Amino acid sequence: MSGFGVNPTGLRMYVYRPAQLAERPAILVALHNCTESGPLFASGPAAEFVSLADRHGYIMVFPTATREGSCFDVSSPASLHHDGGGEPAGVVSMVRYLQSRYDTGGVFVIGLSSGAIMTNVLLGCHPDVFVAGAAFAGVPFGGFAGQSGNWSDECAQGRLIRTPQQWGDVVRAAFPGYAGRWPRVQLWHSTTDDILHYANHTEAIKQWTDVHAVSTQAVDTAHPRPGWRRTRYGDAGDTAAVEAISVTGSPHNVLTAGMAPCTLAFFALADGRHRPDPGDNPFIAEQR
Repeated sequence: MSGFGVNPTGLRMYVYRPAQLAERPAILVALHNCTESGPLFASGPAAEFVSLADRHGYIMVFPTATREGSCFDVSSPASLHHDGGGEPAGVVSMVRYLQSRYDTGGVFVIGLSSGAIMTNVLLGCHPDVFVAGAAFAGVPFGGFAGQSGNWSDECAQGRLIRTPQQWGDVVRAAFPGYAGRWPRVQLWHSTTDDILHYANHTEAIKQWTDVHAVSTQAVDTAHPRPGWRRTRYGDAGDTAAVEAISVTGSPHNVLTAGMAPCTLAFFALADGRHRPDPGDNPFIAEQR
């Protein structure tokens, strides 16, 4: 394969295709944390999503950042604007490439840390591409905007506080004139995160509830597992516009076993109808 399309920053593309696909399979983009890669994310924090792909028949794509430190670019103007020519363009090219090869359904995205921040970036820059996303330990869209070194101490330490409308305006400015539906958002964060302060969880809730024009007051609060506190906004069911889960006492890299089924339920991907052929080896490396 000569390439998968426009890829301004040279992202690498890895695909996991189950042996038996669902009818019109969804595409799930999975974004790694800093210092990692797509394959390492697939075999590590995202392994449960890979296992469930075998059961539910969705296709996974694992972009790999090629910048120093293997972090995604979440601060440059190119990455923070619709069709701005940054790393989101490469991820969307991967999605379009898979759509050209398969009769696919909806497109979803998950990410951890740097990948979680990029998840919010993709949802804000390309709401026309993604149905929903889940950010595990991220910051609001635009939290690192304009910062050299792709980092903001002010945001990371939880000192970047804005009103819901101010945060919402940051998202809307990324795609001026967009009048379509916005992706639903699931937000996970540790209450004791020592890398990206827990205050970013509250700020992201403010941002995405404003984008969806729903109240910042939760309409449902539950504790689905010990140490988890789940709040929903706009709707009390699995199809809430925004769902937020606080995890007590977890390390920064909050994505662990048991979370993937909750995310798939939020995405409405857990139908359980499709089983793989165990003799097939579906992991394909595809890179430009």
